[in-house]
Amino acid sequence: MSAKSLNPLQNTVRWLGAHTRFPASRLERHAEALLCVSALAAAEEAEEQQRFLIKSRDPAQTSALKTHALLRSRVHFKCDNSAKV
Repeated sequence: MSAKSLNPLQNTVRWLGAHTRFPASRLERHAEALLCVSALAAAEEAEEQQRFLIKSRDPAQTSALKTHALLRSRVHFKCDNSAKV
């Protein structure tokens, strides 16, 4: 199993096992708490990224396309000389 397929909590436990010989020896209580909180935050962020895989439209691009269409319609209206007598 690669590190990408594991969730952040599993990665944290694997890291603790590799670097601190967890559970035989443990870090200080506060250090373990910080690691667990950071793993929970990473898990929540990974879940959010999975939820929003579809990219929404870019507002700047949408605005530019609308402006371009408006300017094209004005240009065609002003350049239409067929109605002149």
